[in-house]
Amino acid sequence: MSSMFSWREVRPTPGDVVAPDERLPWPQTAAMGVQHVIAMFGATVLAPILMGFNPNVAILMSGIGTLIFFLMVGGRVPSYLGSSFAFIGVVIAATGYAGSGANANLGLALGGIIACGALYTLIGVLVMLTGTRWIEALMPPVVTGAVVAVIGLNLAGVPIKNMAPTAFDAWMQGVTFVCVAGVAVFTRGMTQRLLILVGLILAALVYALLTNGLGLGKPIDLSGVANAAWFGAPSFAAPVFDGNAMLLIAPVALILVAENLGHIKAVSAMTGRNLDPLIGRAFVGDGVATMVSGAAGGTGVTTYAENIGVMAATKIYSTATFVIAALIAILLGFSPKFGALIQAIPLAVMGGVSIVVFGLIAVAGAKIWVDNKVDFSDNRNLVVAAITLVLGTGDYTLKFGGFTLGGIGTATFGAILLWALLGRGAARPN
Repeated sequence: MSSMFSWREVRPTPGDVVAPDERLPWPQTAAMGVQHVIAMFGATVLAPILMGFNPNVAILMSGIGTLIFFLMVGGRVPSYLGSSFAFIGVVIAATGYAGSGANANLGLALGGIIACGALYTLIGVLVMLTGTRWIEALMPPVVTGAVVAVIGLNLAGVPIKNMAPTAFDAWMQGVTFVCVAGVAVFTRGMTQRLLILVGLILAALVYALLTNGLGLGKPIDLSGVANAAWFGAPSFAAPVFDGNAMLLIAPVALILVAENLGHIKAVSAMTGRNLDPLIGRAFVGDGVATMVSGAAGGTGVTTYAENIGVMAATKIYSTATFVIAALIAILLGFSPKFGALIQAIPLAVMGGVSIVVFGLIAVAGAKIWVDNKVDFSDNRNLVVAAITLVLGTGDYTLKFGGFTLGGIGTATFGAILLWALLGRGAARPN
């Protein structure tokens, strides 16, 4: 247990990699933890809002879930657990949520989320007992790379369509991602490592100048921050176990397996370390975290691709960063004032940051192809990747009675099924 919380301190030069069992000096590690919280916050809070959940409970349970995951993998896999978008469609279908305010049938969703977490945990135990070879046969690098890329591409429409309601907001999104890109390219040292956080702050200052100062758009309103309490418990909720809702939501576990596997493969490629022996434990950690979250009123959770994007940009894979991020999230979950502060961040600025982060996710998927030397002269690889990308990006949706499988799900299962189907006597390139 003590070894999990022991990291070798390093002071890297720009461009150096910080390994999972290493850490920067504690002040810099704390700053990196804040950056990861900011990077995942938009999606972690947006998902519960879209389902009618309490955002403060979601942020609290994401921190607790991350610590559960950290303990299950022995502190060896750098990853953050946040709200999963894979639940949105089935939760709305199971609860009849109208799209605004609190979800009146929240308990039904929570019971289904717990059932999903239980199924996910059982899959993890099976992997621990039998190994990952059967999963790898179903999901080789061409499949996992496509699934990871699709997660970023499928989410691309969220900031562009939903987070820029006016022409001014669209321009501010552009200002934001230019700020982040400028920090990434033209700065050095710790400032460059904190590209997401620094870029967000710069863009927010520009937004305040243009709106509060020059009256060009909706001004930043900090009255809610001033009136909110520093500390207070969020509104927890109890699950209701309904058979129909559980059957509708539980299959999401298969999507989470694919997401988690893709994320671990991406982290393994980035760190140069073989994390395959930890895949089963990672599934169990994610499954248990999902059950704990659902039991308290939170969303289902998954390893967060947003944080993989930040790691890809910073080359800092220290698991200490995620322990700090988890503790910060837990603290912030009990702070209505922080919730009000985040709500005060202009939607357009958060959207611009999301564009960068989602793009980095997509590139992480392509990196899996490059690192594993996927041969696209093989038509099997080519067709599987091509169809998967369009299914996910176009949000191709299938309905099975009351069960709806959205773009990430159809792309994930489509990639797996296509790979298996096309492997039967497939002709190889000359």
